[in-house]
Amino acid sequence: MKLAVVGGGSTYTPELVDGFARLRDALPVTELVLIDPDAERLELVGGLARRILARQGHPGRVSCTADLEAGADGADAVLLQLRVGGQAARQQDETWPLECGCVGQETTGAGGLAKALRTVPVVLDIAERVRRRSPDAWIVDFTNPVGIVTRALLQAGHRAVGLCNVAIGFQRKFARLLGVAPQEVALEHVGLNHLTWERAVTVGGHDVLPRLIAEHGDAIAGDLRMPRSLVERLGVVPSYYLRYFYRHDEVVRELRTKPSRAAEVAAMERELLALYADPALDEKPALLAERGGAFYSEAAVALTASLLRDTGDVQVVNARNDGTLPFLPDDAVIEVPAAVGAGGPRPLPVRPLEPLFAGLVASVTAYEHLALEAALKGGRERVFAALLAHPLVGQLDHADRLTDALLAHNRDHLAWA
Repeated sequence: MKLAVVGGGSTYTPELVDGFARLRDALPVTELVLIDPDAERLELVGGLARRILARQGHPGRVSCTADLEAGADGADAVLLQLRVGGQAARQQDETWPLECGCVGQETTGAGGLAKALRTVPVVLDIAERVRRRSPDAWIVDFTNPVGIVTRALLQAGHRAVGLCNVAIGFQRKFARLLGVAPQEVALEHVGLNHLTWERAVTVGGHDVLPRLIAEHGDAIAGDLRMPRSLVERLGVVPSYYLRYFYRHDEVVRELRTKPSRAAEVAAMERELLALYADPALDEKPALLAERGGAFYSEAAVALTASLLRDTGDVQVVNARNDGTLPFLPDDAVIEVPAAVGAGGPRPLPVRPLEPLFAGLVASVTAYEHLALEAALKGGRERVFAALLAHPLVGQLDHADRLTDALLAHNRDHLAWA
């Protein structure tokens, strides 16, 4: 089984490789190709990847290349984990929206739109080149904003599934709080990528969410950085990304007084790469847990194994709506549990979504449609329309100012700007 990782020079990659090594029975990888244009990073990450496999007695071969076509040739699955513009572009996404009093964040709001505009054309070019070399390969997209990027891939006819680690993170947290094994916990996870709610947590056929909130509400709310009273009033556990919506102005005030997450991550990546250069290091370092992407490897292995081995396992993925949420277009990409097999994901039926949640989902879905139009066709007015539609912007003056700022900060990445 051959897997290729586009963005293989990412500091995330040792987390992924560790999962391939530990979970080899589920996903017997024989060849892993790391693809990245940054030769220096690729050498460091590739060397650690080989040592991780060797330490755990994994027989798979790791190769590294900057040649996408060669790396993807004959691949059974291709994982996308790239960041167009690197942390420098993320730094911009997280700062210039604050000048208008809007959240600066890499996946939502104006910053998220900037990332989508930079990323969608690059991902579609990569996917088309992969398709020419390996037409049957599955594309597993971990590249943010996952919902918009996955929708672009599906719209272009690619065999693609979007993946996020939010759901598996909640599953593992709830299992720990309940004192049960993770596989005993099933989530009623519903919404869009980075806009989801846990409406039930099932163990042994019983919904234990009310018990979780009653007994562990402080711990859950603390991780969300939202009041326990909100969780109790909603009766569900929102994704921590809902903080940007539910506490927008407070977050803006906070972001204006602290270093950006991009600056923190850039410093962490420099430290991680220095660790990766140590030839004695043969396991993922503890610092990597602070980088983000917790349990990414387990989610990626499970999803890829289901696609390639036709298991039919239920996993939370980003997939076409196709009537699952009837108030959304069929081609919208939603994040819900799905049965995953060789034919791709089939979303499971979803109980009607409460108006409090459905309204926000519908609004953000409309924004994502307009964002994808802007990414595919360009033009200032399309960017403006997407920003005006976004519930975190939604005002004429803000949308105009943010459009100008977005274009000014991204001219090097947007061919039409």
